[in-house]
Amino acid sequence: MVSQRMTVVIITRDRREQLLETLAHMTGLPDAAPIILVDNGSADGTADAVAAAFPSVELIRSPENLGAIARNIAVRQAKTPYVAFCDDDTTWQPGALTRAADLLDQYPGLASVTGRCLVAPDLREDPITPEFRDSPISGPGWLPGPALLGVMAGLSAFRVTAFNEVGGFSERLWFGGEEELLALDLAAAGWWMCWAEDMVIHHQPSRSRDSTHRRRLGIRNTLWTLWLRRPIRSAARRSAAILRSAPADRTTAAAVLESLRGLPWVLRERKVLPPRVEEGLVLLEESQRNSPARRYVG
Repeated sequence: MVSQRMTVVIITRDRREQLLETLAHMTGLPDAAPIILVDNGSADGTADAVAAAFPSVELIRSPENLGAIARNIAVRQAKTPYVAFCDDDTTWQPGALTRAADLLDQYPGLASVTGRCLVAPDLREDPITPEFRDSPISGPGWLPGPALLGVMAGLSAFRVTAFNEVGGFSERLWFGGEEELLALDLAAAGWWMCWAEDMVIHHQPSRSRDSTHRRRLGIRNTLWTLWLRRPIRSAARRSAAILRSAPADRTTAAAVLESLRGLPWVLRERKVLPPRVEEGLVLLEESQRNSPARRYVG
């Protein structure tokens, strides 16, 4: 049974109505799994509404917004070997949780599996799909799908032991592209990640999001990840490409300034990736440069 193998982890903040719809879907799945929800200090009554409508959901009330770190807290509470991250605006489709658990059961070297995202209302493929489907990364013959060096948390299931081995999501990155550093550290530790086309998740993008704030965090965290893990030449090349693609405005300037202020921390924590992982990242640069999913706008 998938309920004995997989726990669904959801984090949320001030999206009560959409979250309740997501929970209704996730608890009604034919292969439903236990759910741990962390409310990141919502001020709209989210936690109380969940407690009243879904008593079976394990609810963790955080008095503050912990960002992606809330997922780490939930994972520590999970009693299953695997966790599936689900955002408050994503819904795993029937069979997807079972498929993820089966793959993780069958392939012990697999740290995570990422599914195919269809964006509502017309259920078109998410723009990042070609990067996953056509990944140029070479993987072992046993890998059940294209090898990845990056994931999207809300579309992915993880082996808890692998997630914990690398420390989960970085507290310093907090939120916004936080998956990239996690994925690189998993690869450096010898774990594999792959994409599964037949594991489907729907995404209904929330209208209550601050895209400008997300852009600032995304640029900052991408730069930090580059500086933390890539060789100097690669980090410089990719940093320049990212800044060329971003609007020349105050938000971008603020992101760069915040990144530079974090340099003492970056230098203390810097650990360059093994050559085999760096070689894979170089192969990915062209597809990332041309991807509509990697535009720093908003």
